Amino acid sequence: MITLSINGQPRQFNAPLTVSELVVILELTGKRIAIEKNGEIVPRSQHGQTLLGDGDQLEVVVAVGGG
Repeated sequence: MITLSINGQPRQFNAPLTVSELVVILELTGKRIAIEKNGEIVPRSQHGQTLLGDGDQLEVVVAVGGG
């Protein structure tokens, strides 16, 4: 079991996961998002290779269009 802080809120998961897997779990697939892990932006091209572990601090921002 690991605990991640996502936008300041603790969330628990059964096992370590990648940023891509987290995006699916959070139902953000296909949305314009930016993810910061421990103070550094994770490029979209690295989502599948970036492993998240216990104690990681994440900020997830979803772009919202408007007029």
